[in-house]
Amino acid sequence: MKRHFLNVVAVAVVCMLCSCGNNKEEAKPAPVVVKTEVANEQIGFGSRTYVGVVEEESSTAVSFTGSGMLTKVYVSEGQHVGRGQLIATIDPTQARNMLRAAEAQMAQANDAYNRMKQLYDNNALPEIKWVETQSKVDQAKAQLDLARKNLADCSVHAPASGVIGSGVMSAGETVLPAMPVATILNINSVKIKASVPEKEMASILPSTPTRITVEALQASFEGGRIEKGVQADPLTHTYDIRIHVVNRGQQLLPGMVCNVEIKGSGLATHDDGGVTVPITSVQQGADGNKFVWLKVSGKAHRQQVQLGPSKGDRIAVSSGLKPGDVVIVEGFHRLSEATEVRDK
Repeated sequence: MKRHFLNVVAVAVVCMLCSCGNNKEEAKPAPVVVKTEVANEQIGFGSRTYVGVVEEESSTAVSFTGSGMLTKVYVSEGQHVGRGQLIATIDPTQARNMLRAAEAQMAQANDAYNRMKQLYDNNALPEIKWVETQSKVDQAKAQLDLARKNLADCSVHAPASGVIGSGVMSAGETVLPAMPVATILNINSVKIKASVPEKEMASILPSTPTRITVEALQASFEGGRIEKGVQADPLTHTYDIRIHVVNRGQQLLPGMVCNVEIKGSGLATHDDGGVTVPITSVQQGADGNKFVWLKVSGKAHRQQVQLGPSKGDRIAVSSGLKPGDVVIVEGFHRLSEATEVRDK
């Protein structure tokens, strides 16, 4: 009986041990949650940043050749229009009356011409009278053509495709010749205007690389050809530059504020090289060497690095990292080699 009891106890102990082993396998540590950043080329090293504003590539003022009261405006600010699209009309009453008078004058001149021609063909009309009759017909035709044009000019159409800018006039207002009713902006490509100190102008070339960052769009754009101004502001001693940017999708709109980073351009005082990381992500080991934590195949890896100069909250890494490495920038205090990690 005692031996049987001991056997039962032994089986129970074995089962408990097996159960504990299974639970131990199931209690696998969860991956450490971290924040990462992909290492890329240096941002802000060997470059200067300026505040810029977006300008249209070109603008076209839409106006009437005559005067009158606006009867209707068919466009509004920000609207896309195509070439030839109707923009606005003015009261055509006066132009119609002038056209009727010109048509009557033309009919009278033609009637006189037909009567005088019969006399001229019969040699019963002096040559000078015949010349006067022909002149009156030509004058009437010219007046008729002008009246028709004045009536047609009571409507104005878009001379080019683009986007309607600000300052659109309203129906009921009186317009004068050449007074802009609306402005059409060409924004298929835009210019970024920025002011640069005179001592830095010499280092900026038409082909100098630039990057345009627009916070409103949370997007960056590569700049193109640079136009340099030749007249300085008398107060600030700065020169205006304009950077051409292809505006795909017409995201960039005139008036948007942006940051203009002019890369390279001889402004750096040292050769930075490498990539940059946040200063807070750099650790120092017991041996005095600097290192950062990388995420490699879902696991933490300690990577020794050599550091360069710092700027703001970032520091250059001269060796040990390459573009594309995934650097752990937050949550690295709980890491050890090969710890499993996952992004927030």
